[in-house]
Amino acid sequence: MAIEPRDFQIVSSTHTPVLQKALAKPDASATPFKIVIDPKVRMDLRRALIDLIDYHDEALAEHFSEGKLALDSYKEYIELFARSLKETMESREGVAYLLRSVGFDLRPDEINLNPELRWKKGGPGAFGSTLL
Repeated sequence: MAIEPRDFQIVSSTHTPVLQKALAKPDASATPFKIVIDPKVRMDLRRALIDLIDYHDEALAEHFSEGKLALDSYKEYIELFARSLKETMESREGVAYLLRSVGFDLRPDEINLNPELRWKKGGPGAFGSTLL
């Protein structure tokens, strides 16, 4: 089993006090999965996403090698690959796959494909009403 890399930072005690009495400020660029998600859930979700990427890559390669799919460039392949992933993640089946990968077993009609972004402290983040 491979060990998942961790994010660590070495801090010199000559530049910072040895004891700090204040909480560290959250890093705005940090991923929330590293902050609020159980490491095992995060690892299982990551594995499921990698498996999904591999599945889509293999399916496109198979269709191409069998002469069922025409591709003229890497650009076109990447566009089709992105479309395939997008269509999967916008489906109840795709979201159900990710949920099952971390231990949830829900009926498709229980899956919310349009969860509301509930921003705290004012309005949307830096990129507007999306997460990105």
